[in-house]
Amino acid sequence: MTLWLPLLGLVAGIALGLAFRITLPIELARYTAVGILAALDSILGALRAELEKHFDARIFITGFYTNALLAAALTFLGDRLGIDLYLVALFVFGWRVFQNVAVIRRHFL
Repeated sequence: MTLWLPLLGLVAGIALGLAFRITLPIELARYTAVGILAALDSILGALRAELEKHFDARIFITGFYTNALLAAALTFLGDRLGIDLYLVALFVFGWRVFQNVAVIRRHFL
């Protein structure tokens, strides 16, 4: 039952985003991309943990915020140094998303 809460939040967030059509400045594009991947990584990790029968809401919540803060901090630091450090976060979160999807797929097969 606790698994449905993150998925419901994801669906509600997507619906609100599509309904209100908020535009962001181009300067925030990197932060948005990293934030979306960090959130997707956390949600897929929660789904994977639920399928493996060891989901813990505290771990999900702390991981969600830790991933988001770390990704934003890395992007901010890269902006200040003039280096595209956000690419590191995108690579790591993208890799983890694919790993989680592979495990979820194997679970259903």
